Amino acid sequence: MAISKKIEGFLSAASWIRKMFEEGERLRAIYGADKVFDFTLGNPDVEPPEKFREELKNLAGSPIPGMHRYMSNAGYPETRAAVAEVLAEESGLPFKAGHVVMTVGAGGALNVVLKTLLDEGDEVIVLKPYFVEYRFYIDNHSGKTVVAPTGPDFLPDLEALDRAINPKTKAVIINSPNNPTGVVYGKNVLNGLGELLSRKEKELGRVIYLISDEPYAKITYDGTDVPSVFLSYRNSIVVNSHSKDLALPGERIGYIAVHPEIDSLDLVMEGLVFANRTLGFVNAPALMQRIVAKLQRETVDIEDYRAKRDLLYNHLTSLGFEMVKPQGAFYLFPKSPLPDDLEFVRLAQKHNILVVPGAGFGQAGYFRIAYCIDRQIIQNSLPAWTALAGELGMTK
Repeated sequence: MAISKKIEGFLSAASWIRKMFEEGERLRAIYGADKVFDFTLGNPDVEPPEKFREELKNLAGSPIPGMHRYMSNAGYPETRAAVAEVLAEESGLPFKAGHVVMTVGAGGALNVVLKTLLDEGDEVIVLKPYFVEYRFYIDNHSGKTVVAPTGPDFLPDLEALDRAINPKTKAVIINSPNNPTGVVYGKNVLNGLGELLSRKEKELGRVIYLISDEPYAKITYDGTDVPSVFLSYRNSIVVNSHSKDLALPGERIGYIAVHPEIDSLDLVMEGLVFANRTLGFVNAPALMQRIVAKLQRETVDIEDYRAKRDLLYNHLTSLGFEMVKPQGAFYLFPKSPLPDDLEFVRLAQKHNILVVPGAGFGQAGYFRIAYCIDRQIIQNSLPAWTALAGELGMTK
């Protein structure tokens, strides 16, 4: 066999992603890009804030000697300090540069954290629906994924989570604002989760880490607040990325932040820095580290995303589609009008609408729409959605 059986199996399980991409390419070749409504990828269409361009020009015009060389594997001290300063403001906790590791995006950060924490066979609980790559990241480091359900509003079901935790549980991964639902975990939810994990730590006599994946933390609507997970649980680690809040997905720049009072702080930090190096990430991109150090209080135009959310949400709900209204991120996660979400996705393609089946996020019977695309494409798609609903008998 040319490749490993495991990877071949993963490729087979994820084949719907390739098929969807190929279908999109085929439809665009036939009808033109403006007549194909591709809602599949969470790839922001907005441009980075103006301050990003200013800082990029400054560095290009007045380069710092040695600015492209290796640095400490944890990242530039001034960048880590800039991240820590904002974390301290948000949480009131004594964050310092030594609590932060700069990483190659949130994906790199998650792999570094899991490599540092997991022994072979350790279990990591994810809450469905979940980001599709979590399973692969956990497997990368010899862990086992355990999937726990959420409630009808996609908030954590603490009773189900309680039942899922056992002596092999090493960590729980949460994602708020959530991909794919757009749901935000409020303070009461996080406090309840923290209380549960604290109780289970005492019962089991082992540390259980709470890993919070937060690339959408600055993209929220209607005055929704994203509370600091650090205030709800001591053994918590945040991974973050500037792919969404600064619209820099291609630059692969993110960070890990560790609670200043986490168990065995020094050892955890040493492990993270070691894993960052030995996994081959070595350093987060040098140029981006220097730029984002000055952009920790910046974000893209959230109003643009809110307008897109409302345009699509209002139209789809008027047609009879059922969904939780997103409080953050840039996704909708409606119920599939057909029991088989894959069948619905195929039917939508007949109308040149490309969406992702909920089965890909561990939640069959739903589908995901990424509305971080050009607003005119969303506007152009509305008649196609109406026709699709009509074919399904959803409209009068």
